[in-house]
Amino acid sequence: MPQQAAPQGFHTGLFVNPAAGRRADFKAACGALFSHLALVDGADAALALPALAALDLLVIDLERFDPELDHAGLARLVTARAGAPTFVLCPFANARWLPALMACGPVEYAIAPLGEAALREQIGLRLAAGPTPAAAPSPREQELDALQALRARVRQALGAGEELAPLAERLCQALCAWPGVAHAALFYLQPGGDLQLQAQAGERNLNLAKVLGRADRLLQSPLRHAFPGLLAAAGNTIALLDDLDKSGEPALSDALREHGVNMVLALPIPSNGPGTPRGSLCLSFRQARSFARDELAALAELADLAAVGLRMADLHRESEEMLVRVTHLSTLDALTGVANRRHGETLLEQEIRRARRYKMPLALIAFDIDRFKSVNDRYGHPVGDLVLRAVADCAHKLVRASDVVVRAGGEEFQVIAPHTSAIDGLKMAEKLRTAIEATAMPGVDQVTVSLGVAQLGEHESADSLTVRVNAALGRAKRAGRNCVELAMG
Repeated sequence: MPQQAAPQGFHTGLFVNPAAGRRADFKAACGALFSHLALVDGADAALALPALAALDLLVIDLERFDPELDHAGLARLVTARAGAPTFVLCPFANARWLPALMACGPVEYAIAPLGEAALREQIGLRLAAGPTPAAAPSPREQELDALQALRARVRQALGAGEELAPLAERLCQALCAWPGVAHAALFYLQPGGDLQLQAQAGERNLNLAKVLGRADRLLQSPLRHAFPGLLAAAGNTIALLDDLDKSGEPALSDALREHGVNMVLALPIPSNGPGTPRGSLCLSFRQARSFARDELAALAELADLAAVGLRMADLHRESEEMLVRVTHLSTLDALTGVANRRHGETLLEQEIRRARRYKMPLALIAFDIDRFKSVNDRYGHPVGDLVLRAVADCAHKLVRASDVVVRAGGEEFQVIAPHTSAIDGLKMAEKLRTAIEATAMPGVDQVTVSLGVAQLGEHESADSLTVRVNAALGRAKRAGRNCVELAMG
């Protein structure tokens, strides 16, 4: 005899939403339909409740939930219903929730927003229907459902391009959710390098690095012919070890069995084109089992998805490297390798703010090469370039790590010297003068510099400080060159 639906007011229910106001609104609109209605703010609180699968109705209001942050918890919640339907209120602008949650169990839905009367009607309809009698799914149907859920988890894990390490970690965690999987690993072939164990997840006491004796240089491992994860990556083939003894390596078989593993399956991760794969996905199972054709095809699809994820990680790395190179080119002088004028102006402004904040002195030293035009005229511009580089190198080696050498233009340079008073700046400038004078310059007899020194005034701007130090440099030139002058206050 079919089970009859309970009358209104005799149902148990659970409503899940992170916003207290929405929980209160739901209770006001639909509370009278339930004999007992629990209100919780998230998946963890819901999963902690007893008899979750026995509830007449679970309602998840997806408003205020974040698909990137909350998917895993809500997926566990839908799965915990043990096949009982879950009713989802899904915002129309965020309907990507639906296929992701439907992959985890039976889900009914209504597109939000709903008015109070419409919401009450939707809840009433589902309570009036009562439990839907259905034949238990066959084992084959259960396997296909689990595989579909696995696809959804892997897509979620690979949904955002980012650095390789966290992406690989998330992928392994997603693969571990497939029934029967005790451990999942990703082996990665580094560009121009060797195979390494990039990530693993699952049974805490199983560490493939210990089982294999190493975590990198795995193409040289003595087990590369026996362990499926290495075979798949090196041979670009699916490797299925349904009986560990078939590996021909008793120590390997014993080590895996000690950790509850009785079967290992590995699939190559395809490269962008023909040739060596990018690595492999390796799944360790608690018990041996057989795979249908569509299951292996689905697993190959997961390997393809992993290849896309790895390419996304590569693009992320390449963009980061490009950003570093662009930043390098935009801040350094191409000829001398010291800071260029624009970057020097930015750094000077920063140091002025820091000096004022911490009430510390700041000195600016300006110097240029004496009679540099005659060097170019007499020896040629290539020799002049060598002299510029030699002067910059000498200054860079002499200053402290906190100081910054700047090429201000032509043969003119600056040194930004934090925590430096006028007197200490004069000492530093004199060291620069004598060091450059004593340095053997390529292609010329000797090179000297003239220098000006200024200490930042209490209310002085960067422009004013630069004007004063350049005036001091001009006086050094007029005084006969190869000397140091202190800027006037």
